[in-house]
Amino acid sequence: MHTLDLIVLGIYLAGVVGVGWWCSRRQHDLRDYFLGGRQVPWWALLASIVATETSTVTFISVPAFAFAANARGEGGNFSFLSLVLGSLVGRLLVVVLLLPSYFRGELFTVYELLDRRFSRGVRQTASAVFLVTRSLADGVRLMATALVLVALVAWSDPTAIVVLGVVTMVYTWLGGMRAVIWADVLQLGVYLAGAGAAAVLLWQSIPGGWETVVTTGHQHGKFQILDFTLDPGRSYTFWAGLIGGAFLTTATHGTDQLMVQRYLCARNARQAALALLGSGAMVLLQFTLFLGIGLLLFVFYDRAGTLPAEVAARPDRVFPHYMATALPVGLKGLVVAAVFAAAMSTLSSSLNSLAAATMNDFYKAWRVGPADPHREVRVSQWLTLFWGGILMGVAWGAAHLTTRVVDTVLALASFTNGPVLGLFLLGVYTRRVDGTSALMGLVAGLVGLLLVWSTGKVSWQWYVVVGSLLTAGVGWGASMVRARHTHGPCRGGVPPDGQ
Repeated sequence: MHTLDLIVLGIYLAGVVGVGWWCSRRQHDLRDYFLGGRQVPWWALLASIVATETSTVTFISVPAFAFAANARGEGGNFSFLSLVLGSLVGRLLVVVLLLPSYFRGELFTVYELLDRRFSRGVRQTASAVFLVTRSLADGVRLMATALVLVALVAWSDPTAIVVLGVVTMVYTWLGGMRAVIWADVLQLGVYLAGAGAAAVLLWQSIPGGWETVVTTGHQHGKFQILDFTLDPGRSYTFWAGLIGGAFLTTATHGTDQLMVQRYLCARNARQAALALLGSGAMVLLQFTLFLGIGLLLFVFYDRAGTLPAEVAARPDRVFPHYMATALPVGLKGLVVAAVFAAAMSTLSSSLNSLAAATMNDFYKAWRVGPADPHREVRVSQWLTLFWGGILMGVAWGAAHLTTRVVDTVLALASFTNGPVLGLFLLGVYTRRVDGTSALMGLVAGLVGLLLVWSTGKVSWQWYVVVGSLLTAGVGWGASMVRARHTHGPCRGGVPPDGQ
């Protein structure tokens, strides 16, 4: 990288650390550290939701989706947008079905709702599932960023992982959730600017401009969005995207601490709903931009014919290769900063939510003696560093993945989010399902998904549908059997909405 590129990158990194330092002056208790004092405006939450959904996986793997199909023939076009359509439906379902329950009393983690409805054991089980899944998925995201830095800066994989991880840990450790959100606002602007600049340069580099892009795209079927195939083993079909995507988003945005923690920072449920629904429109535009970059990359290299075979064999490396070889001085620094921003927005959110779940769902439950707000903040900061180390370890282990990164990350999320969504549906919309029956449903959902996965005949996009319905069905059925066996109603308590 040129000196000017390093200066641009250095300004960005200093900016996010500065945000963390500025926010660190207002950390008095866990309400400040994990909820931002519940005074964050809706538009900042909107930007934070979008930035958190967008990691380096989006930045490099969504263009790769449009660039080329995988070994199963999935992708190579705009069919990824079918998943986004399902995401819009899922956001609406979260607002209608789940969001009101999160503003009855003050929650620090979404899993406290399960404690109120069932038991501490159910709460901690769901929280543990979140901790494992989130650390694995975001470790893979961290690895994806290392791929870009290796291509652009010629660092080794471990060096790239450590640099990115340490900087993210510093500002998250300093400023807590308030720093995460306001850094997300900055990072959203940076990575959209970087992606937009790269798209414009690509377009200008193609002889014939937009006419060539449209003609080549039509010749290779790049503009296909809807695939009405009924095969459950095929991903990114209309049905898998709409139904599976709706269930996936309901789970990730309605029961995952990473997202729900943002709503809990809002002043009220109305502002949280406004941020969540508004983020859907923003995400649709954003994914269209990144798929468009993939199309432009395909046309550019189809005309230039200069893509090395080892890069073409792994589409996730195509955009990083373009950035390393074609971007001019200055712009390369901006795009590298954009890659950092896309990764750090998700990683910082992950670190804070992992620390929040560990502190509130486990540490406080096992604590002996009276609460000390300042000590709790210090412990939360150490937990942030601990989870940062875990994510870097997972990233090192994932460095040799050969599958498309976006598929790996989404499959990891889908596998456990379905059963957890089933737990929340039982908790909010049933009266007599007790904690033991709910846990039986959770185990059945996880085992059932293992069996479905082992067949290799069902797309990951159906995992949340299968897992949530199986968990809810078995949990409800088990409660009916237990009620008959004991000749009385199950003692599960009353759900928070009084139903």
